[in-house]
Amino acid sequence: MRLPKYRPPTHTRETLVKDFLEPLGILPDELAQIINSPNEHINELVNQQHRITPSTVLKLAELWVNLQANREIYHALKFNNLENEQP
Repeated sequence: MRLPKYRPPTHTRETLVKDFLEPLGILPDELAQIINSPNEHINELVNQQHRITPSTVLKLAELWVNLQANREIYHALKFNNLENEQP
């Protein structure tokens, strides 16, 4: 990973909000429900009143890995016709 030379690295909060929540139209309360985290915790995080805790990072990572795995399985089934194979 390269660090930017002429500006501070982007804060994870900004990445979460600008690249994930806003484009997908996900509200903080919805994210809290998806990752099984307290609503207040996610709202404080989004409103810059709380840092991203290691447990939240792990929950977001698990969500991300599951999303990626589902996408890969879908494409494997669709493009390899695995859904039509007999065991």
